[in-house]
Amino acid sequence: MEPEETAGETPGGAERRTDLSDLLRNRSQELKMSLRDVADATAAYGPDATYKRSTFINLVNAVPHVKAPTEAQLRALADILRYPTVALQRAAAAQFLGYVAERWIERGERARVFIAEIDELSDEELEEYEGLAQIVMRRRKIGG
Repeated sequence: MEPEETAGETPGGAERRTDLSDLLRNRSQELKMSLRDVADATAAYGPDATYKRSTFINLVNAVPHVKAPTEAQLRALADILRYPTVALQRAAAAQFLGYVAERWIERGERARVFIAEIDELSDEELEEYEGLAQIVMRRRKIGG
């Protein structure tokens, strides 16, 4: 599912981004988890990661002036929702800081998740993926 780019306008007239809110809502729905269940599950990750139900629901609903999540909260949500941490971090950066890398915008959701998963690989795992990528590229040159 492709996250929505914006939702409403800010007082200055600029569109307000909802990248993280949309991602959290869509992923919760995909996993058939209620927003209350997701918020409650954050408690297992310690006090720095814990969300109150109302605060999490406000985040998902992109309520203006909702506080940006902490790093601990993003990591907990990534684990609970089985989603790459980097994807949540980028969505949070877009929604709360207005930072969106052009390369990130041009990619579809599948490519975004794949890139985020690669960002979380160990050096050894990355070397293995690089070897596989080289094989695929050689096959494309031979077949194309």
